Amino acid sequence: MNTRNFALTLSALFVAGALTTNAFAADNLADFHAEQLSCDACHMESGELSNDNLSFENGKCQECHGTLEEVAAETDRGNYNAHDSHFPGDVSCTACHAGHEQSLNYCDSCHSFEFDMPYQGKWQRNEPSIAKLQQQADERKAALAAAPAASVDVLVVGSGGAGFSAAVSAFDNGAKVMLIEKEPVIGGNAKLAAGGMNAAGTKQQQAKGIDDSIELMTKDTMKGGRNLNDPALVKVLVEDSAGSVDWMTKMGADLSDVGRMGGASVNRTHRPTGGAGVGAHVVQVLYDNAVERNIDMRLNTRGVEVLKDSDGSVKGMLVKGKYSGYYWVEADAVILATGGFGKNNDRVAKLDPKLKGFRATNHPGATGDGLDVAAEAGAAMQDLQYIQAHPTLSTKGGVMVTEAVRGNGAILVNREGKRFVNEITTRDKAAAAILKQTGGTAFLIFDDSVRKSLSKIEKYIKLGVVPSQSTPQQLGEKMGIDGANLTGTIAHYNELVASGKDTDFERQQLPRALNEGNYYAIEVNPGVHHTMGGVKIDNQTEILDSNGKVIDGLYGAGEVTGGVHGANRLGGNAISDIVTFGRLAGEVAAKYAAKQ
Repeated sequence: MNTRNFALTLSALFVAGALTTNAFAADNLADFHAEQLSCDACHMESGELSNDNLSFENGKCQECHGTLEEVAAETDRGNYNAHDSHFPGDVSCTACHAGHEQSLNYCDSCHSFEFDMPYQGKWQRNEPSIAKLQQQADERKAALAAAPAASVDVLVVGSGGAGFSAAVSAFDNGAKVMLIEKEPVIGGNAKLAAGGMNAAGTKQQQAKGIDDSIELMTKDTMKGGRNLNDPALVKVLVEDSAGSVDWMTKMGADLSDVGRMGGASVNRTHRPTGGAGVGAHVVQVLYDNAVERNIDMRLNTRGVEVLKDSDGSVKGMLVKGKYSGYYWVEADAVILATGGFGKNNDRVAKLDPKLKGFRATNHPGATGDGLDVAAEAGAAMQDLQYIQAHPTLSTKGGVMVTEAVRGNGAILVNREGKRFVNEITTRDKAAAAILKQTGGTAFLIFDDSVRKSLSKIEKYIKLGVVPSQSTPQQLGEKMGIDGANLTGTIAHYNELVASGKDTDFERQQLPRALNEGNYYAIEVNPGVHHTMGGVKIDNQTEILDSNGKVIDGLYGAGEVTGGVHGANRLGGNAISDIVTFGRLAGEVAAKYAAKQ
């Protein structure tokens, strides 16, 4: 048996339970492999690790075990498959598997499914703060005394939609670009976004006969943000939104489906055909374009400190690679696209005590590092107190259920089987209403017609978080909902749909009756979702200091910034935000760097 077949056989045996961690008296994967393979089966000839991406080492994993897709064929658990994930990009084996220590399943950072990975430890985030990293005097001093490890025109920090948009845009505007990401995987919160990308006056809307306008999207966005948004930033978001859809489409994105999310007056939420999740698709398209441009992308690499010349302008950044340690990158411009801090509940609760202890829909890296780096560089902050809870985080499995499920016709009911809110109101109002219900949770109820209208629902069903029954009565009995009331509620709702007017809760959009096939329920409660506040920027994405002056060479885009969304973000505006402002930041930073 050759090495690869041997490895695949062992993988299959692990999945089947025929081997245990005591099979070869091994404590970790390195010990396990040592029974059959030598060190150079994984490591470079020098014995050193290749880089912070572990490019060589991951290549060795694939030589034996095959591609992620090939491994996934052997590891299907029925409801879920850790190797067939929703992550975009090229997911590395070492994102989860470690050689000489316990392996940590990255999925556990968000989900509560039972994974049985060999030699698995308990996943936890235990990283030093930015302040502590900056206080490592000896390492910092040694790194800064050395020559820069690399020199680029534009350094982008963060690999979400804003970061990748900025990197691709900067490159296309003539800049040499590097992108760094502290996580072992790309995508940030963008890879989790499912609803869509808001834009007004697009070709896709016109093709469907949808009448929208810059003025209407502006009005909706300002109203949703309680009119606390920065009008200059909203102007950029809205006026450039159709151009952002065109830009993504030209790079290969499918944004042809147009739906509606909470707070919108018309259908303007663009997403892939059939209503598939938008975030991972957008990030994948951007990642593919970054790969085509050969942009230097470094994972497992934290941005630690913005470095400045004597005149206060940016000259680069001190970074820390997980394996390579501290070094600095020379750069004329730095773009912070590090996302928000929703996963840092200590920080969230300090700013909004009522959210203490809340779960979060965010990816594990959303801890606020970028805010700390920016603050140390002198950046002013804006709107930090405004933190949004997404109303529909599933109580089982920790899966965020896109607002598009409600937009396509699902209703929300409580344990008493009654509707209690306009399902497509703004997120803050929907979340507050759910928390007032018995048990602090609610149930998304829909039928086969809604299921067929939105392909993203199939993902939730496959994960096993969507119980179903043939009648509302049976569904109520299964879920602990008053079945008789639920039956009556659905019948009454269908009458409202037939009349074309929701006289109970003034829901503006009644897309379909719930009377087709099976009935489904997802139990949900609110989770911390989006942090509206962040670094203060102007309408050119330049980061401002406490005196309102531009910090030359420092830019911000995406959730790390404040002002775009005011006190509350509308669903579908986040993808527009990250693509629009990321694209602008890349262009402006590249032009700035060209003048230095």
